[in-house]
Amino acid sequence: MTLLLFLAAASVVALTPGPGIFYVAARTLAGGRGEGLASSLGTAIGGLFHVAAGAVGISALVMASAEAFLLLKIAGALYLVWLGIKTLRESRIDIPVPAASVGSARAFREGIVVEALNPKTAAFFLAFLPQFVDPPAGAVWLQFLGLGLISVILNTAVDVAIVTLAARARSVALGRPLLLRRLRASAGLVIASLGVTLLLTRRPA
Repeated sequence: MTLLLFLAAASVVALTPGPGIFYVAARTLAGGRGEGLASSLGTAIGGLFHVAAGAVGISALVMASAEAFLLLKIAGALYLVWLGIKTLRESRIDIPVPAASVGSARAFREGIVVEALNPKTAAFFLAFLPQFVDPPAGAVWLQFLGLGLISVILNTAVDVAIVTLAARARSVALGRPLLLRRLRASAGLVIASLGVTLLLTRRPA
């Protein structure tokens, strides 16, 4: 019963629009389906980093330290703003679409960094997963790890669906250079705004 409740709650959370969904959509609009999928896989790896850290107690220590939370938040916010500005500037250059792509490998790496430097993800897992952990059922850290893995898989599945939709929108724009530039510029603004939003995030009490 507890697992069913968790799956229902985790599915609702995964389907709720959040920073991860907006990021992979923006990356897809800027560089195409391949980059979007690579970004989704990267954010999944970054999410697993937080799950593993939470399982061994590292995330709890970061959340308890105002200084550590602040440093992680600033690093993540600045990275997102930098990526957004870079994407925005590149959108103004009238170059062939393949040349405009940053490549799947780079998109994958950026996805990992973006998610790994997001303290909101750590806070979410620490607040959400423990509600479904049953100490008498076995090792708490192992249950946390398993629930976190399921949550990341659900989130990634939704991200992939969003990438597919965003890729279709980009395909329509390929024959309209002005519209494509606007989509890429909008993607840059979205990524940068995610950084600003992260910067304004307060540490959970």
